[in-house]
Amino acid sequence: MIGRIAGRIDYRAADHVLIDVRGVGYLVFCSDRTMQALPRAGEHAALYTDLLVREDILQLFGFTTLVEKEWHRLLMSVQGVGAKASLAILGTLGPNGIGRAIALGDWNSVKAAKGIGPKTAQRVVNELKDKAPEIMAMGAAPAPAPVLPSGEDDVIEAIPAAPAPVSAGPGPQAEALSALTNLGYAPGEASGAVAQAAGDIPDANVADLIRAALKLLAPKG
Repeated sequence: MIGRIAGRIDYRAADHVLIDVRGVGYLVFCSDRTMQALPRAGEHAALYTDLLVREDILQLFGFTTLVEKEWHRLLMSVQGVGAKASLAILGTLGPNGIGRAIALGDWNSVKAAKGIGPKTAQRVVNELKDKAPEIMAMGAAPAPAPVLPSGEDDVIEAIPAAPAPVSAGPGPQAEALSALTNLGYAPGEASGAVAQAAGDIPDANVADLIRAALKLLAPKG
């Protein structure tokens, strides 16, 4: 699988770019947010990619971070959400926004994406509410390193399909707290929920803490 592409942007269209990698052009479809983040034609860029394989077509989809890529893959696991619908949701909400919408059960925010109806939006929230903490636990992955103009660093790489959540660093509780505050929860209520979850599940990893804390923070009644 092509997991990452780095090279010179030959041209930009409304929803895709053509990236030249040592003389070979790769057409990469992107969300509106990703398109806005990319440089102009003639400059170098790097994108994490996901390859869609069908009987009649091969399509590459590009993302600025691994977190965004994994949200794309997770969204596409929902019935009725194809690659274009996933990009529409990510373009409207962004990785943090979709995590917040799912955590809060806010399917109306998902419905705001172009081409997403209420039934599909509700399926996204309902089907991903237990899976989302795994992606949220990954945190904000750094963008791919820029490519030197010489072209010597132009690359096509195969990378793991689903990177494991970060386990190093300040610890599961701090990472879970960071994820919850990124979702818009107040530091005080998020901290209390994480502390209670950690007390209930002493050996919990980051994803387990996020999942348990979200249940504690969910509206009652």
